[in-house]
Amino acid sequence: MILYHYFRSSASYRVRIALAIKGISYEKREIHLLNNGGEQFSPEYSTINPQQLVPTLVDGDAIITQSLAIIGYVEEKYPQLPTLLPGDFATRAMARSLALTIACDIHPLNNLRVLNFLKNEFDISDEQKNTWYQHWIATGFQAIESYLQQRKNPTPFCFGETPSISDVCLIPQVYNAKRYACDLTPFPLITGIYDHALTFPAFYDTRPE
Repeated sequence: MILYHYFRSSASYRVRIALAIKGISYEKREIHLLNNGGEQFSPEYSTINPQQLVPTLVDGDAIITQSLAIIGYVEEKYPQLPTLLPGDFATRAMARSLALTIACDIHPLNNLRVLNFLKNEFDISDEQKNTWYQHWIATGFQAIESYLQQRKNPTPFCFGETPSISDVCLIPQVYNAKRYACDLTPFPLITGIYDHALTFPAFYDTRPE
């Protein structure tokens, strides 16, 4: 397998975590989103991923884009490895729901191309950009924290004793929130899961660092 990724991309970080949890070996190819005007716009990479986004997973003839589709692909291809879908069908649906809250509602508003558009088209200041970022983190995390409070049996990860797709998405989003100096004190359950996850190599060793 070949993973085209950017070290600081939270969507790429999700996939690196998932592959590490499942113990799948792969080749990493860096697509730097800033160097040379953005390597994602190169003709070579645009052929692989017409959206000009990361990550992209190439496995033989299969080219899979979108982080959650990639995670679903490796989950289905290697069901015998540690699963990212916990418990019964209802718990699995809740785990997917939390993952989608991050991947579809929080992250798209704060990803690099949106922040660049705000900066280039509306000439917003760095302070305004950070205010935008922090607002959408707070709005999304309020919902997630409430969601986690409703669990009948609180666990160290979002939905169990082992990580699931929800944790794979949550930890990179918290990482980014810390990077943008978001106030996370109102979200003790989220930060507790984050701190616990980083004691595991699959989360710690795949960080942007």
